[in-house]
Amino acid sequence: MDTEDNILKQISIFAENKPGRLADIADKLKNADVNIRAFNIAEAGEFGIIRMVVDNPDKAYESLHNTGFTVSETNVLGIEMEDVPGSLSNIANSLGKRGINIDYSYAFVTKTEKALLIVRVDDIKGAISVLDDASFKLVDMEEIKHL
Repeated sequence: MDTEDNILKQISIFAENKPGRLADIADKLKNADVNIRAFNIAEAGEFGIIRMVVDNPDKAYESLHNTGFTVSETNVLGIEMEDVPGSLSNIANSLGKRGINIDYSYAFVTKTEKALLIVRVDDIKGAISVLDDASFKLVDMEEIKHL
């Protein structure tokens, strides 16, 4: 599999931290028929960053951008892991020992009783190589659509 196939597009929205803002974003995505597969909100006072992995990042970007939101795309990885103690430790240790920093991450449990860790790293191609060597499963966009 080509390295690029393992890279997911994450949508990031810079938004005011006020009631109804998340609902407005979610409505825009609903109207565009975009399904949110994972998301995280990082609050920073009066503003926040909403990060999400969706089933159609190009459509999500276009829908949000065209309705006035400040939105960007970021390359991230989706790493499947067992939903047991120590799974995150194994991934973090594999990357850390090879000098790859995790800038941020968020996770959720899938309907297959696995967990999925979304990570942004400082060296995405290096991380793919390390994770592949350590036999971690990286998910692609097709798998994201069916989680």
